[in-house]
Amino acid sequence: MLTSIGKFFRKLRIDEGEILKDMAEKLGVSVSFLSAVENGKKRMPSAWNKKICDIYHLTEEQRKAFTTSVAETEDAIEMSFIGQSLQNRELAVSFARKFSDINDMQAEAIRRILSGDADK
Repeated sequence: MLTSIGKFFRKLRIDEGEILKDMAEKLGVSVSFLSAVENGKKRMPSAWNKKICDIYHLTEEQRKAFTTSVAETEDAIEMSFIGQSLQNRELAVSFARKFSDINDMQAEAIRRILSGDADK
């Protein structure tokens, strides 16, 4: 079954005039692995979050669609703390611990902060 992220990748490829093989080569994976990610048989590597944005120079609209697709597809998100300060590490861990307690209003406020629209 094609996942949300699979649909995003397929649309991106079509928009770029690419086939599955082209995207797999750019991502440094086999065609079968990329196909398995699209079809929900394998998890998308977390490194692809940045890699897709960089390789394809996603527009703001595409980035939002990509983020939504990842959110709809993933049950868990993996984070790397390499190069992060202790304060940032503590912030991430605190956020993860409190995540399930965040209400819709708080989530929207956090979204505005993260998107740079905190004044709106």
